[in-house]
Amino acid sequence: MRFEICAALAALLVTAASAANDAPSGRVYTICVPEVYRKECAEMVKDSAVKGIPISCISGRDRFECIEKVGRKEADVVAVDPEDMYLAAKDNELAAKAGYSVVEQVRTKEEPDAPYRYEAVAVIHKDLKIDNVEGLRGLRSCHTGVGRNVGYKIPITKLTAMGILHNLNDPEYSARENELRALSSLFSKGCLVGTWSPDPAINRRLKQTYSNMCALCEKPEVCDYPDLYSGYEGALRCLAHNDGQVAWTKVIYVKRFFGLPVGVSPAVPTAENPADFRYFCPDGSKVPIDANTKPCTWAARPWQGYMTNGAAGNVQAMQKELTDLGKLGEQEKADWWKDIMLLDEKTLAVAAPPVQPKEHLTNAKYLDVIERNSGAVGKRARWCMWEQGALEKCQALAKASFSREVRPKLECLLEKNQDGCLKAIKEGNADLTVVEGGSVARATKEFNAVPIIAESYGTGATEFSERPAVAVVRKSSGINKLEDLRGKKSCHSGYQGDFSGWSAPVHALKSKGLITSADDVADFFSASCAPGAPVESNLCKQCVGNAAANDDRVRSATKCKPNEAETFRGGKGALECLLQGKGDVAFLPLPALVSAQNKTGDLQLLCPSGGVAPIEDGQRCNLGLDPPRVILTSASKTPNAQDELTHGTLAASTLYSKRPDLLQMFGTWAGQPNLLFRDDAKGLVSVSKAWNKWNDWQATAREYA
Repeated sequence: MRFEICAALAALLVTAASAANDAPSGRVYTICVPEVYRKECAEMVKDSAVKGIPISCISGRDRFECIEKVGRKEADVVAVDPEDMYLAAKDNELAAKAGYSVVEQVRTKEEPDAPYRYEAVAVIHKDLKIDNVEGLRGLRSCHTGVGRNVGYKIPITKLTAMGILHNLNDPEYSARENELRALSSLFSKGCLVGTWSPDPAINRRLKQTYSNMCALCEKPEVCDYPDLYSGYEGALRCLAHNDGQVAWTKVIYVKRFFGLPVGVSPAVPTAENPADFRYFCPDGSKVPIDANTKPCTWAARPWQGYMTNGAAGNVQAMQKELTDLGKLGEQEKADWWKDIMLLDEKTLAVAAPPVQPKEHLTNAKYLDVIERNSGAVGKRARWCMWEQGALEKCQALAKASFSREVRPKLECLLEKNQDGCLKAIKEGNADLTVVEGGSVARATKEFNAVPIIAESYGTGATEFSERPAVAVVRKSSGINKLEDLRGKKSCHSGYQGDFSGWSAPVHALKSKGLITSADDVADFFSASCAPGAPVESNLCKQCVGNAAANDDRVRSATKCKPNEAETFRGGKGALECLLQGKGDVAFLPLPALVSAQNKTGDLQLLCPSGGVAPIEDGQRCNLGLDPPRVILTSASKTPNAQDELTHGTLAASTLYSKRPDLLQMFGTWAGQPNLLFRDDAKGLVSVSKAWNKWNDWQATAREYA
């Protein structure tokens, strides 16, 4: 259960509401923020109330959900990137009802009047014999980096539309490889640094195959950051000093490189001579690089901004509110200023004429940049699942990841059960499905499936992403063997279906003859917290519900819930239960214990064979190894097709594991735990031929059932 407005701020909201009488609209606007910024939201409300700026907050799971909440008019405004504006523009049903518009933009202090965040340009030597875009063929090309806007996405999108880049839709290759093949064929040499694929093996293969696109780099054999000839200025350096013939970068860096004034900043002379170079235009013409001539651009990236709905009312009042909030955040140097309002020392919130998201993107010639698809026309990566909640999460992931360059486009299918999905994989009606590690062996034998990706959990997991299930006690507890746990209080990361919190300790106690079945656990311990167990049972006695709530009814309603509403839920929660003295032993995954090193000085592991061990011995002293969930595809697919699915899936997990504020790919979803992936997964990793634990995991699944 998510409680939208922090209870502790109720009084402050009243203050804010009364202050609203001084506002032009007399209205308290509500901003939606991703759940991870909930605390910053509370601080923002507190700071703004003191200054008489009326604002309130609700939290969404992530920015994706906040966009929906603004669309449903549950909130008034959300801070967004252009890719988020695309989501709003493309949700036809919601967009029609919402009346989305961007009313304020995040601009730089250096260029507060610029219509776009930056504009993409091509720069050439003045004497280069070229008078049309076809003349780019065979040139030596300098790029900012793979996957970046002005040096990669924009030139690929525009040159493809012009018919200069060919063969971008070969179904044999991934979208990324189609793009690299096309660039490698168009240009004789280049510098295009970066991670060409999040899978290390695919990354190496691509850089070897299309090595001419690394030839102009400072370190061609590495072709990655840092490189003297990468980035906005590096591309110009590559052009001016490393034999390049065309550089793809943005206007502001061209001006800086050649010592020209930028916005409100005066010229700073450099050793470079702009008279020796020209802007190369999409129509084949050339434009001088100087302080007076307008550059010809290929496309632009719109500013970030604040998006509202058709019910927001007085736009000017909202704009004033947002501008004032930005100024206040800068004065306070508050975290919410950066995380919620997307501002920093170089930017400010600027009122702009309201514009619909689609129009905003189209005006910048950026809509087709987001939508470009260099794989086979209409190609989809069809994910199969058998839970309605997982389907809804997959559908959100599909929309969000497409807006942020994940290809091929995801599509989500629902079957009745796991075997239905495995059959769909075998028969070619689905491309991917996620199963427990213990099911992989059977899937490979009976359904011709092959594992390509597994969950990863960080430090504490094995090289095969297994999580040791550990029992943790205080050093001063006097507990030295499992038998000593009888009559003690226990903390569990979860209940049935949770390996470390339930299956492993049940198996260990049964192996010692201390219990005969899982039903005996409630009597073996004097009291427990096993979130997900029947709330009236002994297994929920030590749970506390939403401990942050100041309302006993809220705590009671959330007690022992199998989601984030229960404070002691998950590995982190089980450890907190132990540390707060609610339990004598905690059963949890080792990675959760290792990640809380600052709290573990007084703790040690209880070994199933007897005795205790330091936390560092978790690989040896554990109750069993919990296999990860694994993504399967068909073994009948070609290596290139498998690579494409691997690359696309890892691209999504790489992005969203770092930016859960954009989309919460890992963690509780809509109050439901472990949808698609385990809540405590940190990301995904590719599976190599060295992974040989499938039969072991099958045995574990049977033994610990």
